[in-house]
Amino acid sequence: MNGTPHSVIVVGSGPTGLLLAGDLAAAGVPVTVVERRPPGISNLSRAFAVHARTLEQLDARGLGDEIDRLGRPLDRLRLFGGLTLDLTDLPSRFNHLLVLPQYEIEKALERRAVDAGVTFVHGTEVTGLVQGTDGVTLRVRRGDGARDELSAAYVVGADGMRSAVREAVGLPFPGRSVIRSVVLADVRLAERPEDLLTVNTVGDAFAFIAPFGDGYHRVIGWNRAHDVPDDAPLGLDEIKEITRLALGRDYGMHDARWMSRFHSDERQAPHYRVGRVLLAGDAAHVHTPAGGQGMNTGLQDAANLGWKLAAVATGRARESLLDTYETERHPVGRAVLRSSGGIVRMAMAKRPWTRAARAGFTGVLGRVRPARTRALGQVTGIGVRYPAPRGSHVLTGRRVPDVRLDGGTRLYEALRAGQFVLILPQGEAYKNDAVRVAHWASGRRTALLVRPDGYAAWAADALPEGGVGSSDFPREFAGYPLR
Repeated sequence: MNGTPHSVIVVGSGPTGLLLAGDLAAAGVPVTVVERRPPGISNLSRAFAVHARTLEQLDARGLGDEIDRLGRPLDRLRLFGGLTLDLTDLPSRFNHLLVLPQYEIEKALERRAVDAGVTFVHGTEVTGLVQGTDGVTLRVRRGDGARDELSAAYVVGADGMRSAVREAVGLPFPGRSVIRSVVLADVRLAERPEDLLTVNTVGDAFAFIAPFGDGYHRVIGWNRAHDVPDDAPLGLDEIKEITRLALGRDYGMHDARWMSRFHSDERQAPHYRVGRVLLAGDAAHVHTPAGGQGMNTGLQDAANLGWKLAAVATGRARESLLDTYETERHPVGRAVLRSSGGIVRMAMAKRPWTRAARAGFTGVLGRVRPARTRALGQVTGIGVRYPAPRGSHVLTGRRVPDVRLDGGTRLYEALRAGQFVLILPQGEAYKNDAVRVAHWASGRRTALLVRPDGYAAWAADALPEGGVGSSDFPREFAGYPLR
């Protein structure tokens, strides 16, 4: 296959790769997804939590309400030491945690990608790549052993922790294993848990139980005192024992259809871009499952990268726009490593001073609203803010909520076109094909330019008499023309 001058190959068909591929194809970019697995959605996923910011991004693609109906909402998130975060305080339409297996997200995103015209190449493994001034050539091995080459203008590695793309461009993946010998199982339960998500830590033991919705439950457990290699034999009795230690009972689990043992790492690539090759999701960063931030962070990587790569690949923006992907998302990945690791360390605190620190931290979050808001924003993604140029309006770089627009529509409906949205006071006009113009439903006088990923690119508290055309409205955003 020979790629066109503005084609993209996405390696990996997990949630991150599927969302990115769908965004690119919807923007008119020819996209091929290369996946080493055979066709089909696996139900062996580890992710069960869909956070508010992810649901907002899915809403901007017309999928938010559909996916929200598939899962079960949870309005409180338990972390450690009795700490519970009330999600109803979130300033979002989706002010809850959605309990939904990852494969349901993948089904919806795959359908969207197929409808948008994405080409899928399954059973194909990346063995290397070569970059040139005009594109990238992937070396691959087919399922029958045949070797081939695929070419495109850009390649994105969304191929997980053991990313072949990351390895091919020579990027290290520094970090360490944090939790060893984590066990997973899909089981039936004789007794139904009281809570939708059941999670607790006692001494060296941790256990988590979540429903699939088909009569089976996913159990995740860890016993710090039982540290064995990933390939050590695993039986249902071991999973029952860990569950009893952490939760007080095993809920009569039986009929395991799948069991596995793995280890959890904290790692991050030093760069997310090497020339025409980019990384996203677990290929760029991995961390503990605490707080359910893994899949969500990857999907938000894709939302940030998609519109930028589409603009560059089709010649609408300068290539320097791609640098902002790493500038914005690398610090977010680093923050998720810190927060998820902190949750695990506090949950498993054993020494008196670490227990005292946990109690103090829990007390602060319980009493101090700004601290609680910050913690909620970190875990759910609502609080992510990107760097803004010096002297920018206070809104620049911030997530824009789903505000009401004139005519009965919402911002995230307007974002479905994949364009910048310029929200103006009623009566103001602006004509340009580069942006979509909307008006506040209220009498608000602020002018606000919203990026395709739902973050503010520019704002003004009031416009001069000449309107937006005579204001400091930018001619471009980091190489993306706006006039």
